Parts: sequence; structure tokens; C-alpha cells
Amino acid sequence: MIRGEQLVQWMEEWAPKHLAMPEDRIGLQVGRIDRPIRRIMVTLDLLENVADEAVEKGVDLIISHHPLIYHPLKQIRTDLSQGRIVSKLLKNDIAVYVCHTNFDAAEGGMNDLMADRLGLIDPEVLSPSYTEELRKIVVFVPQNYVEQVFQALTEAGAGWIGKYSHCTFQAEGIGTFLPRAGSHPFIGEEGRVEKVSEIRMESIIRKDSLKKVISAMLKAHPYEEVAYDVYPVEQTGKVYGVGRIGRLDPPLSLRELAIKVKERFSLQGVRMVGDTNRLVKKVAVLGGSGRDFIAEAANRGADVYITGDIGYHDAHEAMSRNLALIDGGHIMEKIMKEGVTQFLMKKIREVDLETEIFPSEARTDPFNFL
Repeated sequence: MIRGEQLVQWMEEWAPKHLAMPEDRIGLQVGRIDRPIRRIMVTLDLLENVADEAVEKGVDLIISHHPLIYHPLKQIRTDLSQGRIVSKLLKNDIAVYVCHTNFDAAEGGMNDLMADRLGLIDPEVLSPSYTEELRKIVVFVPQNYVEQVFQALTEAGAGWIGKYSHCTFQAEGIGTFLPRAGSHPFIGEEGRVEKVSEIRMESIIRKDSLKKVISAMLKAHPYEEVAYDVYPVEQTGKVYGVGRIGRLDPPLSLRELAIKVKERFSLQGVRMVGDTNRLVKKVAVLGGSGRDFIAEAANRGADVYITGDIGYHDAHEAMSRNLALIDGGHIMEKIMKEGVTQFLMKKIREVDLETEIFPSEARTDPFNFL
């Protein structure tokens, strides 16, 4: 069976914690993951009926999008729902891991899943919240160890530029050094200046991967004291953030797009703001509560903004900006259950045949439509 630490590592490689909003509550919230995990359940919300489902199905780990614990708990009362949930989870040794706004912003995460489901062309981040900082590493390697160090650097994360990996520049030169008393040189002798044919290898690295790359490089390098440099660079890396904005081809009427949203997200209904016959082509989408990004969607030239939790005055603001709205509700985010399940199922199948993963079947949408 897969250990919990491995599952969390996969999730955090996909949706790193640093992409989360500052006050968000993510990560392990209940229980422990330092153990084998036999059954995993993925849910949008962790309500009491979801906890009951997890107990009934013998789940070891719940991966939830919305945090079970968002505001600090002052007490755990089992006569109240949240206290009963925590009690049931602890009694049945069920851990809870939360992947929230970091998953919203991640490449391939919530907002990309939504854009894909709508068939948006060339989607971009709607509201940037994080831009990767880059560094350049330069290391000098004896010629017989170039391939070994190259593989260590690139497999650890160096040399990733856009859709390309293993990007380095290599140039030949002469390295000099004099091993002093007490040294144990890999090449040469103590007390004599050595001249060695070496390769200067340089590559771009994300700042957050720097320690990992340096560690891998040092492990692969044969020298006792490795000569390497790290430089800041002006270029920036990938941009992350909430929401996506892209194109429909062909354009649809607002009514046609609303029907598409309802069907693609398996919703009971949607609300619209704007002329239902208006043709819309440029579409902004944001999972969850998107009221704070109405102005941004309009300023980016969107014809229509698809999100949830739109209020009365929010709708007036959109109208004043000639921005159509489709409100499918917060529940649109339930598509993450399928997305996360498929992602982890693929990972698990590569290394393990015993651990099971499945989406929660419990209903968490609080609304009904007449």
C-alpha cells in the first residue's frame, strides 16, 4: 500500500503550498499520514454525511477541497456537527488532507479543469497571485562525470523552460586548483597545482527548487569541494493565479452557454445576468465565490464571467460594466472530485495495486431548485 507521505508529496508537487492564499487553511488537518493508506476518498466538502460515508467505506484518508477547520476551534463539542465530524474521524483513524486555494491556482487544478470542461481555447490566468522567481546555477564538472551531473541536475528540476526540460548550456575549459594539507582530492595530489579539463554547465532553476537541485548535484559530483555559483536573473517564470480567461470557437449565445454550463457541470440550474441572445466569445471562469473578480474579468475584456456566489449588487456591478454573468453556484467545483481521483489513480497504478481511491458520493449541495 502507498504511504500517506507519498500521497501528500504527489499532491504538493501538483499544487504546491506556496500557491495558497496567505490566510488559507491547507495541508493535514486531522489524523496522521505516516502510515500505509489502503482507501482514499476525495470530496469537495467535509460535512457530517461525508464523514459517515468515509466510516462506512473504511476510508483511511480523505482529500478535501474545502477545509474542515477554517477558523480556529475553541472547543470540540460532540453535540454540534463539527465536533461530531472530528470525533468520528479520530475514532476511526481517518486522516484529512486539504488542498484548497493552492489547488485553485495550480496548473491543471480547479480552474484549468473548469476551463477544459467548457472547451476554452488558449486559457490564461485571470488574476495572477504568484510568479515564479528564477535562479541560474553554474557548476564545473570533470568531463567523465558530465552525464551523471547533468542527469542529477535536470531530474531534480533544473532546466525546465516552458514545455521543454533538460535545458542546459555546456562549454569546455580548464579548471585549476591546489589541494592543501588535509585535503582528499578526487583528482591530483596534495601540494601540487592541478589543471583539469572541465565542462562549465549552467541551467535555470525555480527558486523554490534550488535546495533540491543543489543537493542532487552535490551528491552526483565527484569532487570533495564542488565549484558552483548561483545567480539571480531578471526573467520570471510561470505565472499562477485564480480563474482562467479564454475563447469560445464558435461563439455561443449567452443562453446556449448557460445550458452548456448546466450540462457540463451536472447542475440543477444556473442564474444569468445579461441579454440571453447576446453572442459571447471571450469567457472568464473562476471556481467558487467569484464576486471579488468581476472588475478584473471586465477589464480583461471578457464577454461573460462564469462563477458562483454572485449577490444582488454584484450583478448590478457586472451590468454596469457590460459583463454578462452565469452563476452556477459554488457546487460547480465538485468536478475536482473526478480530477483529483484520476490524477492519484494514475500515480498509484504506476507503483501499487492495493490502494483504492474514489470520489465521495454524499450530497453536499445545500440548495434545491423548484
